[in-house]
Amino acid sequence: MGANNGKQYGSEGKGSSSISSDISSSTDHTPTKALKNVATTEGLETSTRTLSTPSPGLILPSKSSSLSSPALSSNGNETNSSSSSSAHTETVAVIHPQPGVHSRSRQSKSHHYAPINLLPDHTLLQIFSHLPTNQLCRCARVCRRWYNLAWDPRLWSTIRLTGELLHADRAIRVLTHRLCQDTPNVCLTLETVVVNGCKRLTDRGLHILAQCCPELRHLEVAGCYNISNDAVFEVVSRCPNLEHLDLSGCSKVTCISLTQEASLQLSPMHGQQISIHFLDMTDCFSLEDEGLRTIASHCPRLTHLYLRRCSRLTDEALRHLALHCPSIRELSLSDCRLVGDFGLREVARLEGCLRYLSVAHCTRITDVGVRYVARYCPRLRYLNARGCEGLTDHGLGHLARSCPKLKSLDVGKCPLVSDSGLEQLAMYCQGLRRVSLRACESVTGRGLKALAANCCELQLLNVQDCEVSPEALRFVRRHCRRCVIEHTNPAFY
Repeated sequence: MGANNGKQYGSEGKGSSSISSDISSSTDHTPTKALKNVATTEGLETSTRTLSTPSPGLILPSKSSSLSSPALSSNGNETNSSSSSSAHTETVAVIHPQPGVHSRSRQSKSHHYAPINLLPDHTLLQIFSHLPTNQLCRCARVCRRWYNLAWDPRLWSTIRLTGELLHADRAIRVLTHRLCQDTPNVCLTLETVVVNGCKRLTDRGLHILAQCCPELRHLEVAGCYNISNDAVFEVVSRCPNLEHLDLSGCSKVTCISLTQEASLQLSPMHGQQISIHFLDMTDCFSLEDEGLRTIASHCPRLTHLYLRRCSRLTDEALRHLALHCPSIRELSLSDCRLVGDFGLREVARLEGCLRYLSVAHCTRITDVGVRYVARYCPRLRYLNARGCEGLTDHGLGHLARSCPKLKSLDVGKCPLVSDSGLEQLAMYCQGLRRVSLRACESVTGRGLKALAANCCELQLLNVQDCEVSPEALRFVRRHCRRCVIEHTNPAFY
């Protein structure tokens, strides 16, 4: 029966076992390894790789080694089983010829009536669709039916790999090779690949994706710091439908552009454009003004751009951004400490498209830059100016009068913001839902009461490290019952 299992599932089990071993480092519980002292011939080498645990009739205790019947060793020579016995109790699996029809039918009958196999194919496919990539590969090793279902192309539109120790390059190579069997050298079903935190991912893995997955639309490689510009160029050149690219933490990436070969193949009317809409380059410390200029000129369809902690960027880079990417809706420049008011003047050229702007800890920004944004971006919904110590009530007043649809505002650690600025916000921005005033030393209960009385939709108020009385906090709670108040006042509960 063991040999029969090897013949029945040998080809499928062998392919999927290598995939599962590459993707998961946990112990494999599938019966794919023969016992230590397996008696076999050279012709049965393939079947013994997938040999299941022998039935009781095929297991001989080592104490029976005193019997005179010899067994065949792995090299085909006769050996006495007593020579391999030890003091400890062992079992020896003796491989017999292929079992008869009776035993095979009994096996298939018991397999057929397993409870899980009573489910129809479409139900199992629905269950498999909720499994992560590594578990789906393990399901392919159970039996032939599960193998065929687990590799259904409809289940493989997304691949998610995680783990710092995962050999990501090998896993991607094995998976894409299996998914390309029906369409040689091309995987047309794969659209999303997420390999965040896989520190062993290198350019080799991205080159494989670029060559085999032309329909790729979504790629996340956050924290994969071994990736360089060459691999990114290859991906964006060979995957024309790529819309979402997360390179946060890839410190070696300094630019995004088409390869020279791809540029030569484009027609003059098409131009050297990349269809990316979402780009996250947070913590790409090597990104400079010239790199951002190249990105802006090649990615004119950008709508979401995150450049947090790209500390080498200056106001000059934002000029190219506003010139080439007029459709940006969300822009984050947090901790870009070289960006100042002139940079915000360039950002203000985005005008009606801009909805989200973060300039947290950009210490060179003052009321002048905020006034530019408020004047030309009236549809702004979110502004994070935490740590902009040059922002005062004057700039807050311009923002309130020009952006009445503002929903979220963070002016924490802005010591010059006081009750006067909050009163103007309460008067003109009555739709505010989230306000952070953390460590605003000049804010008192008067400003909070004005907010609570006029902004009834307030859902979150952060007043940690503010000198606010418990009475004012109770006033906020009475008027904004759905508001979560984050505070450091032990007298308020």
